Amino acid sequence: MALRMHPSLAVHVGEWLKSEIVEPAQVSVTALAEHFGVSRQALSTLLNGNASLSADMAIRFEKAFGVKADTLLRMQTTYELAQARKHEGEIKVGKFAKAA
Repeated sequence: MALRMHPSLAVHVGEWLKSEIVEPAQVSVTALAEHFGVSRQALSTLLNGNASLSADMAIRFEKAFGVKADTLLRMQTTYELAQARKHEGEIKVGKFAKAA
């Protein structure tokens, strides 16, 4: 039996990055976007929880702050799965049976 995390425990990785990494570093989104070589809007959208974390962006955070890209991507996946679980009852798929 697989363990299930309650959806309310899943945190969007962008929001976590904002509160635990970016804000404590006292760096502006504009300055960080310039440092990363990305648009301010793209970074802001991620940090406000309105976009998913890409592998490239995860590597940028790893290089800049030392937090492992793998960990960040697992957080993203966990969050997305928790969101999908909220409406899994609407997904009408039965068990697949191989033809004999």
